[in-house]
Amino acid sequence: MKAIDATFPVDLLKAVPAAVAKSKALDESGEELAIPAPALAELMVGAHFVGGAYLEQARALASQFMVIDIDTAVAHEAGRLGAELRRRGRRMAAADLLIAAACARNELNLVTRDEAFARVPGLAVEGY
Repeated sequence: MKAIDATFPVDLLKAVPAAVAKSKALDESGEELAIPAPALAELMVGAHFVGGAYLEQARALASQFMVIDIDTAVAHEAGRLGAELRRRGRRMAAADLLIAAACARNELNLVTRDEAFARVPGLAVEGY
C-alpha cells in the first residue's frame, strides 16, 4: 500500500500526463492507495470551491482510496517532525505535517509532486 498527497488526485482529475502514467503503473502493480485525512480535506476544499462536475469527479475518485485517520500518535509524530524541521530552518504547514506523520507512522511511501515532503526526515517519497 502507498499513500497519496492531494496533489496526486488533483493532477489525475486534470489529466496531467505524469500523474496518469503513475496511476497506470500503480494499477498494474496492484498497489492499493490510501489518503491521509488532511490530504482528503485539501482535495475536497478545492473540489467544493470549483463545484459541479468537478466535485462529483473528486468524490468518485476519493471513494477509491482508503482513508488514514489522524489519531493521537500521528498528532504527536507531526509535532516531532515539525520541531525537527524548525530546527533545520524549514517550516511546513500543519496539514502537511499530519500527512507526513500519517505516512511515517504507517510506514507508507507518499506519492506526491510536492517537493517539500522530501525534506521530512525518514519519510519515503515517490515523485511522478
